[in-house]
Amino acid sequence: MTATTAARTGSPSAHELAQRRLSIGFMNWAHAIDHFVILIYPTVVIELEAVYGQSYSTLIALSTASFVAFGLFSLPAGWLGDRWSRRNMMVAFYFGCGASLIGAALAPTLYVLAFALFMLGVFAAIYHPVGTAMIVESARQRGRTLAFNGVCGNLGVSLAAGITAALTAALSWRGAFLVPGVVCIVTGVAYVRFGPREGRHAAARSTAPDVSMSTTLAAIIFGLFLVVAVSAGLVFNTISVSLPKIVDERIAGISLVAVGGLTTAVFLCGALAQLTVGRLVERVPPHILFAALAIMQFSGVVWSAYARGTTLLFALAYTMAAIYGQITVNDLILARYSADAWRSRLYALRYFVTFMISGVAVTMIAFLYGRGGFGLVLGVTAVVALGFLIAAILIAVLANGVEKARLQAAAQPAE
Repeated sequence: MTATTAARTGSPSAHELAQRRLSIGFMNWAHAIDHFVILIYPTVVIELEAVYGQSYSTLIALSTASFVAFGLFSLPAGWLGDRWSRRNMMVAFYFGCGASLIGAALAPTLYVLAFALFMLGVFAAIYHPVGTAMIVESARQRGRTLAFNGVCGNLGVSLAAGITAALTAALSWRGAFLVPGVVCIVTGVAYVRFGPREGRHAAARSTAPDVSMSTTLAAIIFGLFLVVAVSAGLVFNTISVSLPKIVDERIAGISLVAVGGLTTAVFLCGALAQLTVGRLVERVPPHILFAALAIMQFSGVVWSAYARGTTLLFALAYTMAAIYGQITVNDLILARYSADAWRSRLYALRYFVTFMISGVAVTMIAFLYGRGGFGLVLGVTAVVALGFLIAAILIAVLANGVEKARLQAAAQPAE
């Protein structure tokens, strides 16, 4: 199909399709990098216990500002993505993360390391509101595309512990920050050189959502999504940050490299779940699937609280599959009920709440772990997961009513 024919029929040209695939490819890689770099420290901290002779509770608290920034700065990132340039924001993401990681590698004191981690959180905050909106804008099959993008993010989470542990063993904890920093800088150069130019600008983006609803109903669902964002953020970050240490404590007698490898294996189960979810959303209404995954998440956290040894790995894998599966469906539901013109800001608000709560999660881990170990940490997390479950079921009920009304309206014959 020629460009002229494509323009006449409304179908994308071969060049446009290639640009879309390239954009999605860079965003998938960015998603992997984003989750990888933010989770380097939770594995490095195990080595820092020996280097600095301080407790896990004290050292893990140094990353609080990083996780707070990861959420806080998603708001200005989303606003700039919609109002200025999504592409330029992603350029800042690659170079900013790279510079922050190199700064962490060269940090002479723990205070400087904490500041470098804070700056890493600032730049890492760009991806979710901006990159997710770019994925939705470029995708032709949203379910599969968002699912695969979620898999890429999960791979970043999954590989963070294993690769960080290996780099720490080979190059020290400084090398665990330096190597990913160089990779980010190189990727930034490639994105500037080969990345697609800006697509639709703010003025040209659609202001109509795929599915419309009343203002009152939209406000109720929005409020429930805020509950979901808070509870999901606590569950996601508590499990993700503490997972290497949980494995280290509850599977006795293994090395740091083995801890990283087992943690990676657990996280990879989330990748398999997201691939499955990407197919299921084409057959099962996303709001129904969302509620089912919420049930899985709650039961998985409860199981993990009591599990030990090999059983613990199965419990954590089950939990991780639910956690990452619901993230994909969550993004898809938001895309379905929002317009492109303000989608970055909507994702920014969601991730602002989700990742701002990560700072609370790190503080919660430090506080609860010092008083009752991971039994208490996971017990409290299960209560939070129950709140997520209740909100997800209510969203499913309301969204089901909206979809039925839409189908009934579409079936009415024209007068």
